[in-house]
Amino acid sequence: MVDRRTPEMCEKEAESRASEGPPWPARFRSTSSCSSEGARAPSPADKQPAAPDGGWGWVVLLATILVLALTLAFPSCIGIFYTDLQSQFHASNSETSWVPSIMTAVLHAGGPLCSVLVEHYGCRVTVMLGGLLSGIGMATSSFTQSIGQLYITAGVITGLGFCLSFQPAIAILGHYFVRRRAFANSLASTGTAIGLSTLPLFAHFLLTHMGWRGSFLILGAVLLNCCVCGAVMRPVHQGSKKPNRTRGQPNKIENELSSTRHHRASGKLAAFLAALQKHMAFDLFCSNKRYQIYSIGVTWMMLGFVVPLLYLVPYATSHGMEQNRAALLLSILGLINIFMRPLAGIISELHCFSGKHIYLFSGAVLVNGLSNCICGIGASFSVLLAFVGVYALSMSFIGSLLFQVLMEIVEMPRFPSALGLITIMESVTLLIGPPLGGLLVDSTQEYKYVFYACCCAMVSSALFMGVAFYLLERDERKTMDPPKHAAPLSLDCQYTGITPGSRAVQRSGSETEYITSV
Repeated sequence: MVDRRTPEMCEKEAESRASEGPPWPARFRSTSSCSSEGARAPSPADKQPAAPDGGWGWVVLLATILVLALTLAFPSCIGIFYTDLQSQFHASNSETSWVPSIMTAVLHAGGPLCSVLVEHYGCRVTVMLGGLLSGIGMATSSFTQSIGQLYITAGVITGLGFCLSFQPAIAILGHYFVRRRAFANSLASTGTAIGLSTLPLFAHFLLTHMGWRGSFLILGAVLLNCCVCGAVMRPVHQGSKKPNRTRGQPNKIENELSSTRHHRASGKLAAFLAALQKHMAFDLFCSNKRYQIYSIGVTWMMLGFVVPLLYLVPYATSHGMEQNRAALLLSILGLINIFMRPLAGIISELHCFSGKHIYLFSGAVLVNGLSNCICGIGASFSVLLAFVGVYALSMSFIGSLLFQVLMEIVEMPRFPSALGLITIMESVTLLIGPPLGGLLVDSTQEYKYVFYACCCAMVSSALFMGVAFYLLERDERKTMDPPKHAAPLSLDCQYTGITPGSRAVQRSGSETEYITSV
């Protein structure tokens, strides 16, 4: 909708509002369409850069690292309690695997809800709410009396808290960094590596001294630190976290919502469709082929990406390895990630990989999938150490490029909704992956077939993304050839390419017309 009011009309409207009483606080005041160029003078806060690329952004980056360490890496340490939960509740492999599966699925499936909360309350409040939920969920898990109750407390409540913590942390990082965004994302992804290297050892220490119930209670208290991390994530000035309030860039969806208010019959339906489009990015999925390919490929990849981490410890202990040495494998995996993820971010910023991050990402997924075949050789510590090394190297590139590729495919204002749709799609494969692995173990009594299945899923996903992006770019290059003539710059004369054999003809005034040999 086009605002046809003049600045004088806006000033009169402001004076009439001021005479009615004291203004509402800024966070409750609606943004009027009068806030256009020339309607008001820019304040000092408006002159501040939307993305500082430093300063307080480094504090936000550190908080994001800690949030990712406590959320994304947490489901993998559930494998430490795997056998204890089986013996406590007399559950099978498939039934026990639903606990980390539901936790991981809800962590990703809560994207749209997280997007709504971020829009209304900001990243800071949403992260703190997520830390509170995850802490309560793990603390109440220590009092459960059945595996079904554990599904709700550790799976649904804790997983939802993880979702509300990690997704806003990633989103606000994109607002604080633009020029150094790739490096910031790679550093933030080290949080997952830090969690993988410390949480398994810490969980094993708690298990040996306090049992699984006491461990869950203490882990719940540890997860409350997400509230502290969220407290430092103050919003960026100039309304950068809510692009629909930025001057000169009116949000299309808000305009659609305001126009539907005049049609009461279809108002609610139009508002629902607009909100669905805003928070689920279905329009991007239908119109942006790159986003479509990437979302499908990542969704299929998640079917075999997380499962090896959940079954590595049970696989090692089932072949006679001590549990502390099995937990050490996960810690080594995390330590390699700590050092490799910043290096992966630096490598991805090299000039030779400019515009080719998706191919680097696909290659890392391919290597990660093939590394699962190493577990089929044997279950000795040396063989599994080799598997952990290759898996960790490829995982470093996957973690550092996962969000960076998405930020390059979609515009930054649509990143939260695009991430929300991908996480919804991922939640399906993340939910069924571990239970399918448990069924495979129950039917074959062998863990190695789980790793073979993960290899097939990862390799097929890597080939799909790499080949699809190559074919798409090839078709785009064909549509650009042959080169078209340049668009006219003015109504008086038309400029074309100048060849060495062109001659200049002086026209009236200062105009010169170039006649080429084309």
